[in-house]
Amino acid sequence: MLRLMRAIDEEYLEHPYYGRRRMTVAMQTRGFAVGQKKIRTAMEVMGLEAIYPKPNLSKVDKGHKKFPYLLRGLVIDRPDLAWAADITYIPFPKGFGYLFAIIDWFSRYVIEWELSNLLDAEFCVDALLRGLAKKRPEIFNTDQGVQFTSQRFVSQLEAREIKISMDGKGRALDNVFVERLWRSVKYEEVYPKNYESMRDLRNGLAKYFAFYNEKRPHQGLGYRTPAEVYRVNT
Repeated sequence: MLRLMRAIDEEYLEHPYYGRRRMTVAMQTRGFAVGQKKIRTAMEVMGLEAIYPKPNLSKVDKGHKKFPYLLRGLVIDRPDLAWAADITYIPFPKGFGYLFAIIDWFSRYVIEWELSNLLDAEFCVDALLRGLAKKRPEIFNTDQGVQFTSQRFVSQLEAREIKISMDGKGRALDNVFVERLWRSVKYEEVYPKNYESMRDLRNGLAKYFAFYNEKRPHQGLGYRTPAEVYRVNT
């Protein structure tokens, strides 16, 4: 099952709009003898929403308050105007975990990140508090998952009078810069090094995010680094 889940994760990076049926075909093409039931089970364990068009690591809780999407049409022309956050599945040879990260929308700078083997709100809140201890955005954008609509998470933003923005359900491009971050993290760090444990991954990611922020030039930033753009403008 872990090998299948790894393959599903790789496929989602390339085709985030694949649902259960198309993912089943893709896995069969890769040589897995699976049906839709097994694919559905694997995607549920991974926290991936098995419908078009976006993987969703956070099931919506109908009892939690939702917020409108505030970034559409907004000119984001400076750091700390908008931060965005998300969670992604991380495979190991003998298990899996989840990675949460917060980025500054303008500069792509990774503000904070955290790992967990549980898909709950606590590790997200821990990273959020560390980020807010450094800076404070005007807008904070996430998807509508239970981690981000929980009172524990929302109250930290509301207490600081930060505007809360949430992606439209099923809109993969509403948080596009975080989606691009996941591709970079997995193809440049996680998959090539095939970490055996959460501890090793944590150490590797600490080095990677330092590299990503300080030394990795981005074409969309005029080949400057996120740190260069973030700091020059703050």
